[in-house]
Amino acid sequence: MAMLGQPARTLRALLRELRLLQGPQYRNTAAYQYIREQSARHRVTSEKLCRAHHELHFQAATYLCLLRSVREHLALHQTYHRSGERSAEEAASMVGLRLPQQPGGKG
Repeated sequence: MAMLGQPARTLRALLRELRLLQGPQYRNTAAYQYIREQSARHRVTSEKLCRAHHELHFQAATYLCLLRSVREHLALHQTYHRSGERSAEEAASMVGLRLPQQPGGKG
């Protein structure tokens, strides 16, 4: 019975990701309505094995992973993407390195 709380936690996390993606009006989206419908339809019953419930939880966890990954990818892309190429000094400083000083050069 340890998995009893997991589907609810996954549902909350999924709705949180949807809110982060859509903004404050996320409850008016078709995705929100679909998620709520499916979670209501697949509530745990008195059956010993509720395969549909486990399948729904697996699909929700997979979709949650996708939404999180897309959001994190966009954040990384906005942080590090720049049109054109960076100089060697800029690229080195992004990862915390410094280029060696040239002998007789500036420095």
